[in-house]
Amino acid sequence: MPFAEAIRREAGLATAAVGLITDPAQANAIIADGKADLVLLGRELLRNPYWPHHAAKTLGQTLTAPPQYGRVFSG
Repeated sequence: MPFAEAIRREAGLATAAVGLITDPAQANAIIADGKADLVLLGRELLRNPYWPHHAAKTLGQTLTAPPQYGRVFSG
């Protein structure tokens, strides 16, 4: 992430942070603090494909799923 932050700051390019980002609060802080424009979650999404749903709940946000996924995201 230090590289993404430096490139974003010095070159003014959009950057992505990657690597060992597993906690919703950590991902949110990276974006909120301006360290990167995007967080990539490759391995974490392989381990837990519902990570975005759980992250939204953890951060107090509502995640709207397409109607065909309604039963998966209920409760």
